Amino acid sequence: MNASDVMTRSVVTLRVNASLGEAIRLMLDRGISGLPVVDAQGGLVGMLTEGDLLRRVEVGTSDSRRSGWWKFLYGAGLSADEYVRTHSRQVGDLMTHDPATVTEDTPLQDVIELMEQRRIKRLPVLRDDAVVGMVSRFDLLSAVGAVLGAAAAKGGSDAEILGLLRAELERQPWFTARSVAISVEHGIVALQGTVPDEHTRAALLVAARNASGAGDVRDEVEVVPLDTGLMTGL
Repeated sequence: MNASDVMTRSVVTLRVNASLGEAIRLMLDRGISGLPVVDAQGGLVGMLTEGDLLRRVEVGTSDSRRSGWWKFLYGAGLSADEYVRTHSRQVGDLMTHDPATVTEDTPLQDVIELMEQRRIKRLPVLRDDAVVGMVSRFDLLSAVGAVLGAAAAKGGSDAEILGLLRAELERQPWFTARSVAISVEHGIVALQGTVPDEHTRAALLVAARNASGAGDVRDEVEVVPLDTGLMTGL
């Protein structure tokens, strides 16, 4: 899946010279915590998020990051840059410049890695220089939920479930032991045998539940550590 498969397409943007009051009203009215900022030609120039609005003189949070030593040496005043960020009422003064972006064909794996690396919750999606969508963690969660719902409703015949499970296990490096017998009857996966540790048993149960669709599994698997010499093939 790519960014275009999950992104929100109806994007609300702000102009650089918009007021903070306008930005906050949009965030509250739309229930969103970040907005792309565009120039007069509609090109992306920044992002304004709720985090940019936390340090404000209006609510007395403008200098709480200052250490006691800094205040002792320099006084309680703010630097010029901090003064702008805590006192300005224009979006362009508070926004994050040159924000991270993705394109419509960016794989979701890359989207997630970028979010984790930058510690951000949303990414503008660009086509050339124009913002055509936004991908947020909420969008990704919605996509996961849709896939899970489809998988749960899918089910299948006993043979199909067994085939899916065997194919899944063959792809997994942790499933090296061949000491587990697998069968499916009336949609219920039955597991019998031994595995070397509890982690392998838990992973085997997850794969079986996913394959069954409804999550019905009869678990008769025992954990027998390899060093006991009791592992036998079935």
